[in-house]
Amino acid sequence: MKKITKRIALSIIGLSLVAFSISSCKKNTDVQTTNTDPVPETYSDSVFVPTDWTTATHTKSGAANFGLVFDDSKVHRIDIVVTKKRWQLMLANMTTLYGAFGTGSQPGGGSSVTENPMFVPAEVFYNGKQWYRVGVRFKGNSSLESTWKSGNYKMSFKLDFDEFEDQYPQIDNQRFNGFKQLSLKNNFDDKSMLREKVAADIFRSEGLAVSNTAFYVVYVDYGDGPTYFGVYTLTEEVDDTVIKNQFPNSKGNLYKPDGTAASFAFGTYNTTELVKETNEDAADYTDVRALYDAVHDATRTTDPAAWRTKLDNAFDTDVFLHYLATNTAIQNWDTYGKMTHNYFLYNNLSTNKLTWIPWDNNEALQTGKQGGSLPMNFVGLTASQWPLIGYMYQDAVYQAKYKVYARQVIEGSFKPTTVQALYTKYAALVEPYATIEKRGYSFLSSAADFTPAINALKTHATSRETVVLDYLR
Repeated sequence: MKKITKRIALSIIGLSLVAFSISSCKKNTDVQTTNTDPVPETYSDSVFVPTDWTTATHTKSGAANFGLVFDDSKVHRIDIVVTKKRWQLMLANMTTLYGAFGTGSQPGGGSSVTENPMFVPAEVFYNGKQWYRVGVRFKGNSSLESTWKSGNYKMSFKLDFDEFEDQYPQIDNQRFNGFKQLSLKNNFDDKSMLREKVAADIFRSEGLAVSNTAFYVVYVDYGDGPTYFGVYTLTEEVDDTVIKNQFPNSKGNLYKPDGTAASFAFGTYNTTELVKETNEDAADYTDVRALYDAVHDATRTTDPAAWRTKLDNAFDTDVFLHYLATNTAIQNWDTYGKMTHNYFLYNNLSTNKLTWIPWDNNEALQTGKQGGSLPMNFVGLTASQWPLIGYMYQDAVYQAKYKVYARQVIEGSFKPTTVQALYTKYAALVEPYATIEKRGYSFLSSAADFTPAINALKTHATSRETVVLDYLR
């Protein structure tokens, strides 16, 4: 049974399409954005034969083919084909959520958006095969809103291959080479288009659980032939195959905290914001409550050894300290410590401890926004507001482990010569596709932006080595 929130049935689109004025789309005149009100969706295209269907490529029985889907030695191509009517439904829904395209206006007096964009059925083509009536929607939070309002069609997509299995029985339990869901991330505000990929590679090199990623070019045909949407990073979904393949089991609670409760500050505990991605129907939050209670236990100041024992019993502190050292060394401001989102917690039932999983790394590998990334010694961080960092760093035992990992990272996966070679390798793959992105489908002002962005990444790596080694002296 799918979540009700995912079941935004197209049959309720009695809401009329917002008419997109030509003036709001001056930047992208090749995109069809005007339309008369469509007939409400009735799934009249339900009669078809899935001729490309094979057990290995399309069914739940097929193993996840990481070697094919996440081959990072090349840039892949994926095509999304959606009817003109359904494309207009997607755009109208975005206008309802975020206001008129390219105008910066907000609906509803600027209230925050609390629902995801709608799914529509679309055809997906990859590696010579077709996937049928795949659920496709735009995805993201502030990045999606910013992209839409700036008049840029290079928005991220989420693909769910059996989202519409009830409407189309032929696709029951459809999978994409073993994957149920995937994200096509748009490399938001990243002129190098490498950050999402390289940050994930670094976390993986450090032995941390993280999504697999690969470079894809995306073409969308919404009724007028394929339109090039640019270079994306295909990203494995944590609640799909990450926990199935990177942990001994996948039966534990998986959380994607979002909101003040994600800070774990005292008084913020709220299960509504500790969003469950697995076991949603079971009202069991004892594991995440145990973490909250442990981090705020009075023994932290009276008996540090006892406090560490309590925290270690609820939380894989070694994994977190390893992640924290890596994340702080490479710089990544858009996550815990600055923002209350962009991470998962998974209860690994083999240890009965919550384990940290990083997510959404397009803002990594730079000083960043919102005052910039945290310094290695966390000066300026209010410990009580971000206790998983602040309280643990104040503890001498935990701080010593953090420093060991910081040295490991800067002398290993984030050593300048190592990561610069990775930048060179990936830039050579991506450049032919990045530099042909078109205005209105790109975060580049021109093709000339790409090479300086790669050089900036290489310079950043050198500067971070100096900063981290100075901290460790």
